[in-house]
Amino acid sequence: MAPHVLYIGGEDHHLRIPSMRALKDHGFRVTAAANGNEAPFALAGIPFRPFKLERFLNPLSDLRTVRELRRIIREVQPDVVQSFDSKLSLMLPLAARGAGDAAVVRTINGRGWIYSSTAPLALALRPVYRAMHWLGAPRVAATVFENQEDETFFQRHNLLRGGRSLLVPGAGVDVDGFEQTLSNVAATEDLRRELGLGNAKVVICVTRMTRQKGIPSLLKAAAIINRKRPDVRFLLVGPLESEGPLAISEAELARHAGYVIATGLRQDVPALLRLADVFAFPTEYREGVPRVLLEAALAGVPIVTTGIAGCGDVVRDGWNGLITPLHNPGELAARILRQLDDTAGAQMMAARARQYVRDEFSLSLVMARQAALYRELLVDRAGRGLAPVTAGTSAAAVIS
Repeated sequence: MAPHVLYIGGEDHHLRIPSMRALKDHGFRVTAAANGNEAPFALAGIPFRPFKLERFLNPLSDLRTVRELRRIIREVQPDVVQSFDSKLSLMLPLAARGAGDAAVVRTINGRGWIYSSTAPLALALRPVYRAMHWLGAPRVAATVFENQEDETFFQRHNLLRGGRSLLVPGAGVDVDGFEQTLSNVAATEDLRRELGLGNAKVVICVTRMTRQKGIPSLLKAAAIINRKRPDVRFLLVGPLESEGPLAISEAELARHAGYVIATGLRQDVPALLRLADVFAFPTEYREGVPRVLLEAALAGVPIVTTGIAGCGDVVRDGWNGLITPLHNPGELAARILRQLDDTAGAQMMAARARQYVRDEFSLSLVMARQAALYRELLVDRAGRGLAPVTAGTSAAAVIS
């Protein structure tokens, strides 16, 4: 029987369905566990196990989640179990104790709010974060990193404790599938009318509407640009109500109502990217490799972003996009205006970004590395008498 992988993620876990399909193509069975909607997994024919996860700090709820995950692992009995989401990668090693012999893989897709914020609580939790990863490391067979800075951090603080380490280029993007979607989107004229954009130039940002994502800086930059270029509109696409105390307030958005349009969560992001002139992503949040940057690049939209870990792995300043400093609305405005005004230069950078993402961040590349890692972990299990050896290409061979 094919080796069985349990994929554990948060409310956006459905975005990894292409990854799960790719794993099937590599000869693995896949079960998904998440606190999101089951319907997309059912539609894709992927077995699904629900659990509850509180995004914000809640020790009692977190303990219940660990118990739920332990129950799921015991029932599914996977050969490999991998977590996605900063919080879940802390929980999985605890949940896996006494739940079977699955090879545990934690994914560090950024260090989250704790290392993005300088709030007293975030600073106080940093030693707790390191201690939990250190304590969980002996139960972890491998740690997957999406950017080099996070891998270096774990090595420096001895959070691997001899376990395997693998650097992959983000979560990967289904290049062919996304480009096919782009080619099938409806004409942008109707969408422009719906959003009240007219003939305006459009700067788009697709993200959660929180302070960590740099939205306050973007709003200030929008005000600066509006004084110079009243023909520019800013399209902010993403959830607001679910973002807790760090959410941008309605009052803040209202102050920019003449030139900023907040759409909320949308399901037609490819179509929105098609009508955009610039993709602005001024994030201050330490994540892995932002999927939205990869999709913006594939859509051929000139990019302005920060050089924070993950973003700097995708964009090289002046070559395939522009990098702006953190917390600097004036510089952010200047770089957006440069992309708007220098159309030829912006399109040249956008073309390079598109090809770079195709070459370095494709889903096929990422999943080949993941599958090779799983095969090596299964060989280790066989060496300990826990599972039969599964033939396949080694991770070292795929990466070299």
